[in-house]
Amino acid sequence: MRLVIISGRSGSGKSSALQLLEDVGFNCIDNLPASLVPELIKRVAAEPTNEKTQLALGIDARNLWHDVKHAPRVVQQTRDTGIHCDVIYLDARSPILVQRFSETRRKHPLSDDHTHLLEALDKEKELLAPVAAMADLVIDTSNLDLHQLRSQIKSCIMGKDAPGMALLFQSFGFKHGVPIDSDLMFDLRCLPNPYWVTGLRNKTGLNQEVAEFLRSHHETEAMQRDITTFLQRWLPSYQKSNRSYTCVSIGCTGGRHRSVYMVEQLAKVFAVHFKQIQVRHREQQELT
Repeated sequence: MRLVIISGRSGSGKSSALQLLEDVGFNCIDNLPASLVPELIKRVAAEPTNEKTQLALGIDARNLWHDVKHAPRVVQQTRDTGIHCDVIYLDARSPILVQRFSETRRKHPLSDDHTHLLEALDKEKELLAPVAAMADLVIDTSNLDLHQLRSQIKSCIMGKDAPGMALLFQSFGFKHGVPIDSDLMFDLRCLPNPYWVTGLRNKTGLNQEVAEFLRSHHETEAMQRDITTFLQRWLPSYQKSNRSYTCVSIGCTGGRHRSVYMVEQLAKVFAVHFKQIQVRHREQQELT
């Protein structure tokens, strides 16, 4: 049996994630109280075809608070029985979540006459913190549309049968906010900036002219060498600790030149060592 638990703050895309898993053959149950998970697993395990069963559960703040706090213990107990259990935690920046609620005119499950939306989101984050801390994969959906979210989850879950750890390299711009799904983060703002070079401002790190400009500076090569050495030293340790996914974020000021170039270079280097490599350029709204 395979179990995937989807959690996260309201408005982050949990329903869409469960719908995607249902489309690819998972039996999905949303808003299941954490205390009922052991009994559900016991019943499923008793079925003759349980080895082929794929089960996805949505557990979030709609559970009573005293039920949510038991989720980490339930997950660990499940894993101790030998059942493979992935925990995916979705989140987004609070202003983005407020905007989504405004657009849909939905009521937050923790809001009431005395608790406004932003307070409810903060309380929800606090309640779900133990679940977020044990997640195998954290996805920041702030800049993802529905298709990109579904693509990323499908790639991670359906590619899980491949050996080894899945590795995501993503570029971002510090001026647009730090991505909350990062496991490792590197800052390239000290490198020469193509933005200030005539003819390069409107291009990106995917363009040959920008790549040539960056390669012409020894600082760029030194930074790439140091990041590569660090990752080569420590990523195997992440993998040995049974991590399924690791997200390496590379940031520059705007997220369009230096970080994009560096992500592309690092992905090429580590594609030799990891079978599951993903590249995402956050500020360009593309996921590959």
